[in-house]
Amino acid sequence: MKVSPAFVFTNPVHFLAFGLGSGLSPKAPGTAGTIIAVPLYLILVNLLPLYGYLAAITLAFLLGIYLCDKTSKDLGVHDHGGIVWDEFVGFWITMVLVPVTWFSVLAGFAAFRLFDILKPFPIGYLDKKVHGGFGIMLDDVIAGVYAAFVIQLVMYFSGF
Repeated sequence: MKVSPAFVFTNPVHFLAFGLGSGLSPKAPGTAGTIIAVPLYLILVNLLPLYGYLAAITLAFLLGIYLCDKTSKDLGVHDHGGIVWDEFVGFWITMVLVPVTWFSVLAGFAAFRLFDILKPFPIGYLDKKVHGGFGIMLDDVIAGVYAAFVIQLVMYFSGF
């Protein structure tokens, strides 16, 4: 379902759910949303101590439940591809306790996108079975946790 820019840009809830408009990308809106999540991550991680960063992620997750639920109901479509707030939160989870380098950001981006696209168990199962804003957020949170685990393993074994 194609969404008009007016739907996104005239409603702050839709604007946020659509990742500041990045979800309007005609190709790979999830990837476009994750790209926009990167500079926001760099701002958060450089401005906040770890507990503040974790609090910001928690608040973004809770806000995301509302944003995604409201926007999907307004569209009449569960988990429309343009709803990418969940990608923001999933990527930010991926990057918890990761040193900020261009390599780590690219690795985190790639790992998160891989798990978000492939949806290994239980991500794919939950994506199909858990509905509403919580369901939209949940699969990306778990993809972020999986990606974070992989990044932490790589850092541990590479001595990074």
